Amino acid sequence: MSSAADDPSDDDVEEAAAPDEAADADEAADAEEPADVEEPAEPEEPADSAEPAEPEETANPIPAPEDRGETLFVEQGGSWWVVAIGPVLAGAVLAMDIAGPGRVHWLWISVLGAIITLFSIVQVYAARRHVGVELTETTLQQGTLLMALADIEKIYPANNGAEHEKWESAPALGELAGVPRRRKGVGVKLVDGKLAQAWARDVERFRQELTEAHLAVQLGVSPRGPSS
Repeated sequence: MSSAADDPSDDDVEEAAAPDEAADADEAADAEEPADVEEPAEPEEPADSAEPAEPEETANPIPAPEDRGETLFVEQGGSWWVVAIGPVLAGAVLAMDIAGPGRVHWLWISVLGAIITLFSIVQVYAARRHVGVELTETTLQQGTLLMALADIEKIYPANNGAEHEKWESAPALGELAGVPRRRKGVGVKLVDGKLAQAWARDVERFRQELTEAHLAVQLGVSPRGPSS
């Protein structure tokens, strides 16, 4: 018969069983807790779209009107006195009609004068806008084109020989395809390497003024100021 000392006591059994029960309770608690639900991943922000590149500033910006200096050469392209042709012609026809026998045709003569006057206004306005020339100490305007003289690299002399020069086939400055009628071209080479033709009616004086103004710009001579 075994002694009482050899038998494990009830307290020891309870102590041994306690850790197992605690482990079972922890497992049950873990089972009851809902599994962590993975939160939906936040949508990735789209990469910053490339900002539109700002247009590069021209190397030689056009000076402000107050900084363009003295006006050296001007050709308006058209004179407003042409508009007077319509009224003068209508008046002459009306005078002959009054002096002659029969009825005076006031309506038809007035319509004729108005049509000629309107046509003259449109023609003069177009000529002054598209064929006008203005040269200042720092800028050159050819029709609707206004450019800085610093954008011109070289001005070619007049071609007095029989051989054809390349610049004589170059496009004209401005919006027109070629040199306007009753104007002559002056060969220029732009800073981007392109050949072109500046143009004017009085081409000899224009070439001289353009050459001197361009040389002054290259030498860094300050404009004298707007002419009074």
